[in-house]
Amino acid sequence: MTTSRVPLSILDLVPVASGTDTSTALDQSVELVRLADALGYTRYWYAEHHNVATFASSATSLLIGRAAEHSKRIRMGSGGVMLPNHSPLMVAEYYGTLAEMYGDRIDLGLGRAPGTDPATAAALRRGGAATDTFVQDVVDLQRYLGTRDAQGPEVRALPGQGTKVPLWMLGSSLDGAAVAAYLGLPYAFASHFAPQMRHEALRLYRSRFSTEFGTAEISQPYAMVGVNVLVAPTDDEARFLFTTAQQMAAGIYTGRRGPLQPPVEDLATVVGPEVARFVDDFQQVRAVGSPETVVAELEALVADLEADELIITTYTHDPAHRARSFTLLADAWGLGQAD
Repeated sequence: MTTSRVPLSILDLVPVASGTDTSTALDQSVELVRLADALGYTRYWYAEHHNVATFASSATSLLIGRAAEHSKRIRMGSGGVMLPNHSPLMVAEYYGTLAEMYGDRIDLGLGRAPGTDPATAAALRRGGAATDTFVQDVVDLQRYLGTRDAQGPEVRALPGQGTKVPLWMLGSSLDGAAVAAYLGLPYAFASHFAPQMRHEALRLYRSRFSTEFGTAEISQPYAMVGVNVLVAPTDDEARFLFTTAQQMAAGIYTGRRGPLQPPVEDLATVVGPEVARFVDDFQQVRAVGSPETVVAELEALVADLEADELIITTYTHDPAHRARSFTLLADAWGLGQAD
C-alpha cells in the first residue's frame, strides 16, 4: 500500500437512471455514503443543480443531513452551494444547524454560478438586481459562522454563529481561483467538466494566495481537483460502462438531458462523431479502466496538477457498478478501512 497518496473524496449529483425514479436515486445515494464511509474516503459532497432531469441534487443541505445521519466519520458537504441562489444568512443557518447536529464533519463549498439554465436562474434569484455581490456574500457568510465580537452585527445566524463551518471555494475558471486566493480559502477546481483552464487556474490560485485579508482559513494553498473515474475489473469493461457518462455529457452538448442511459458498445454510432469529439474533450480529465490503470492515471494527474486531494465523480446506469468502482478504487489506492 502506498501511504503517500493524496486523499480521495466523492462528488455525488444523485443521478437518476432510466427505468428508475428520484426516490430510488436518493436511496441509492445513502447506500453509497455508507459504503464510502466504511471504505475510508475523506469527503462525500453533493452539488447543487436545478431543473435537470438527470440529477436529484437541488437541495444539498437536506441531502447532507440525511447522509450524515447514516454515516459515522466521513466529512459531508456541498460541492457546492451556488451562492447567488441563496442569502448568506440562510446558508449560515442551514449549515450551522448541520454542524450543531453532526459536529466537525460538515464542509461548505461555494460556487458562483447558478447551477442551472438562465430561466431557472431567474426564478431562483433572491432579488431583482443582477449585481455581482459574490465576494461580499462569502465574507458575510464567514462572519455569520464565526464568533461574534462586541462590534458584530445585530443580525446573527442562530444556529450557525460560532460553528466556523469550513468554507471552500469552487471554480471552473480563473475567477474562482482569484477569489479563493484573495480570501485565503481551500480551492476545488471542476476539471471533471471544465478541464481547459485547469493549469492556469491552479497556478493563479497558488501564486496569489494570501492570508492578509483577514478571511484566511488555511495558512497555505490547498487544491482539490475533480476527475471522472470509473473502475472495473478490466479496461474493456470500464470503457464500456463509461459510455453511460459519455452519453450524459452528449446531452449537455445537444440540450437533450435526461436520465442516465445504459452503456453502449460504440458511442459514436449513438451520438454521432461530432458530439463524440466534444464529449472526449469535455471529459478529458478522467481515469477509466482496471484498478491498476486508474491508479496510474490518477497518480499522473496528481503530479501534473500538484493536487493536494482528488474528488471523483462516477456515473453508471447500474448503481451496483458505481459501488463496485468505489470499492475497487479504495482498495487499489490503499484507503484505510474505517472502524
